[in-house]
Amino acid sequence: MSAELPSDAPAYDESISSGGFRLTKQRREVYEVLLQQRDHPSAVQVFNRAQRKMPTISLATVYNCLETLTQCGLVRQVNFDRGPSRFCPNTHQHGHFICTQCGGVHDVEVPDVAELSRLWRLPDDYVVNHHEFSLRGLCPHCADNPASVTP
Repeated sequence: MSAELPSDAPAYDESISSGGFRLTKQRREVYEVLLQQRDHPSAVQVFNRAQRKMPTISLATVYNCLETLTQCGLVRQVNFDRGPSRFCPNTHQHGHFICTQCGGVHDVEVPDVAELSRLWRLPDDYVVNHHEFSLRGLCPHCADNPASVTP
């Protein structure tokens, strides 16, 4: 069964074609892996999941697919601290909550740039054209299991 595309997601076929790339089974599978479980997986995690349906897919192919999907605007590459790049199919401006215990990453809605500028009291002559926003703490599962929390 194919992963459901969000109603406001860029059209996959159109985005790939307009980027000058061919529509391949491997690219589609990598994209579907990202849509099925929106936990911001690394390339290796995407590879492991894609192999379940396509046993012959290689890690190099997954890296190439992720690069193409990013270039076409279908996914965002996100980096946290010194960890491996992770991939997110949510292309809208948003932030991330990172659990410091289990490493889970979850999307967080943030106000638009104009609202952030007002809240942070930026001077009028500053122009914000991009922001990255992340919060760190414990997810509900880790917060409910204090024995597993390390100081």
